[in-house]
Amino acid sequence: MTDSVFITQLETEAVIGVFEWERSIKQRLVIDLELMADQRRASDTDDLKFALDYFSISEAVKALVVASSYQLIESVAEAIARMIHQEFGVEKLVVTVHKPGAVPDATTVGVKITRDYGAPL
Repeated sequence: MTDSVFITQLETEAVIGVFEWERSIKQRLVIDLELMADQRRASDTDDLKFALDYFSISEAVKALVVASSYQLIESVAEAIARMIHQEFGVEKLVVTVHKPGAVPDATTVGVKITRDYGAPL
């Protein structure tokens, strides 16, 4: 059984982009996370120490992104996935990074990655 904890439309800003003008400004990024983990112990005990703490995860993601200066949102997504795995022990997750306004005729553009750190290579 796998349960999901999700965080949607987490907004933050970062220096992001490949063009010279993008390297001197901060742009808005919107992040969606789906974190797969067995949450039965958390629900059985009603104790946060056994749950995925979405507030702490959100704050860690925002801190990572604000401090970054990647060119590609693919790199941002990968860094987020690695950090959540390493700091919060999440083995399987989906990270979506939206860059609203990047394409004038689109509401948003983005990248979605799925990582399963528990699967053998």
